[in-house]
Amino acid sequence: MEFNATLLGQAITFAILVWFTMKFVWPPLTNMMDERAKRIADGLAAAERGKQDLEAAEQRVADEIRKAKQQSTEIMLAAEKRANQIVEEAKDAARIEGAKLVADAKAEIEQETLRAKETLREQVAVLAVAGAEKILRREIDSAKNADLLASIKAEL
Repeated sequence: MEFNATLLGQAITFAILVWFTMKFVWPPLTNMMDERAKRIADGLAAAERGKQDLEAAEQRVADEIRKAKQQSTEIMLAAEKRANQIVEEAKDAARIEGAKLVADAKAEIEQETLRAKETLREQVAVLAVAGAEKILRREIDSAKNADLLASIKAEL
């Protein structure tokens, strides 16, 4: 019987060990494993969220880059348009200024021509008077000759 009593004693000790383990050791181990599983799951979820956030951020960056390129293209087009507009305005201003200079030059030429004609008339009148004086010195009636010279001067 000793064998049976030893077996029975070992079975009871084993049962106490199982009960003790299930009551005091197993729950903390289970809790630790559950917490670790939860932390691992949370970590994996956080990693997935991080991955999604990264993808979203990359998408936003790509969108911002596309917008920036589009804006830079629009700015460049506007700058080119404004440059062309400035060039056209400068050309128009130059044409107007050139036309004004030509008109001023024509007016000055006209004035110079009139002055030259007036000077020429005066010189012709002086020559005519000088010639008439020589002729009149031979003739005596100077009053009639003065009237005649005045009318010739007016005609010139």
